[in-house]
Amino acid sequence: MIHCPCPLCGFRFFQTREDAYDHLLMKPFPPNYTFWLHHGERIVDERPSGREELEPTINSGDQIRDMVHDAFNFPGLQSDDEDSMNGHVEDVAEGLPYISDEPSRETRAFHDLLEDGEQELYPGCSKFSKLSFLVRLYHIKCMCGVSDKAFGLILELLGDAFEHAVIPKTLHDAKRIIKKLGIEYKKIDACPNDCMLYRGSDQDLSRCKQCGASRWKQKTRKNSIIRINAIVKKNGKPLPAKILRYFPLIPRLQRLFMSSKTLVDMLWHKRGTNSDGFLRHPRDGEGWKAFDMRYTNFSGDPRSVRLALASDGFNPYGNLSSKYSIWPVILIPYNLPPWICMKQSNFILSMIIPGPKMPGNDIDIYLQPLIDELKQLWAGVDTYDASEKKTFKMRAALMWTIRDFPGLGNLSGWNTYGGRACPTCNLDAETRRLTFSQKWCYMGHRRFLNRDHRYRQDRSRFDGKVEDRSPPTKLTGRDVLRQLDGVPVSQGKVQAVGSKRRRGQQTVMQDESP
Repeated sequence: MIHCPCPLCGFRFFQTREDAYDHLLMKPFPPNYTFWLHHGERIVDERPSGREELEPTINSGDQIRDMVHDAFNFPGLQSDDEDSMNGHVEDVAEGLPYISDEPSRETRAFHDLLEDGEQELYPGCSKFSKLSFLVRLYHIKCMCGVSDKAFGLILELLGDAFEHAVIPKTLHDAKRIIKKLGIEYKKIDACPNDCMLYRGSDQDLSRCKQCGASRWKQKTRKNSIIRINAIVKKNGKPLPAKILRYFPLIPRLQRLFMSSKTLVDMLWHKRGTNSDGFLRHPRDGEGWKAFDMRYTNFSGDPRSVRLALASDGFNPYGNLSSKYSIWPVILIPYNLPPWICMKQSNFILSMIIPGPKMPGNDIDIYLQPLIDELKQLWAGVDTYDASEKKTFKMRAALMWTIRDFPGLGNLSGWNTYGGRACPTCNLDAETRRLTFSQKWCYMGHRRFLNRDHRYRQDRSRFDGKVEDRSPPTKLTGRDVLRQLDGVPVSQGKVQAVGSKRRRGQQTVMQDESP
């Protein structure tokens, strides 16, 4: 959907591209609309009219260097031309709080990455730098599913064929360079029964504190009188039975403000106008406005980030005979304008919860690292502002979740099965169990009608009763917490019974110290 530029719509209404094209065939295009502000064009500095030199064609090496300068800039690295967008956000940035004139410590840590972005791939190469070539090559690896062994052999071949090129010799060296981009993830061992994560004070444990399951993968030696559960090892190190892959949120949000290109979009929710009053973005809804009124310290800074969380399971193997289910958790920054906030490139992958079974209510265990970071972000995290070249306190809040109805049960803990599955009606729901289909049927919808509606008095077309009840009372967050007070909660799944032992066979557990 785009703003229709025809005189009849006047940029006020959204139309599909096909409908907008038909409108423009009937009505003339506005002659004064030369700067496409309503269709994503950004303001750039005008060059002096007397300048006759043409700008050189931007190659991939220049783009990589610009990306690094934008993403990890600090005083002394930017040129005068890179401040072109700063003057257009002064109306929003004026008077915003800053805590220092120097960038954060994380920004300085990427000095080596800047050098790789400036270094030529080989003497005289103007198309690729060391960093741009490696990023392109690693992107091909990820998109085409090239194995680590094959990628290492390709690097070795390129290094032997092009002696003067600055190419990493091994996959390990390539990952060390790419890791500086700040897109790495953390591996956190988990209990195979979803009882706990081995992090913090529990990082050195070898068994689950709740169910006693081993932290490591085990295999049974067959054809032996004594059944020995041996730990599976690789390169002398035990392999975890389950691994949570977590992508830290704070550095990814900081990256949005460290780049002058994405910074403008992160302030759109404050600068953008809504002249007709239609709901086109969450910032136009009552929830956003009520949150701003309640937490004025948070809403006073337009750089505060509003997030939504989405999660669902899928089968990564694409085989219907396999019941393996993996659950990604994705965060969506709603500060961005509506035409880009729901694009895949702007999604923030938070974690990948491994299978083989769905986590269910135990998803709370895996959300612990994310919750810890959200608590830090609510208090404020030092972040560099690319437009003002200062460091400020960035805050963030998780406001919504996007899920189907079973996912609601996983994320909130509400029982979405049985006669009390409706979270709106809560305990006031009216249900009936159908005798033959053994399904739950929800009745009493007439209570939502107006008091004088004729259906309330209609007995013959409904259940033979007059409906005189009021709609269910809408519970507040405190009411829900009061209901949950004292409810026993146990995390983890019951450990499945293993295979039967042969008669006379004993089970011996191997030493599990890594």
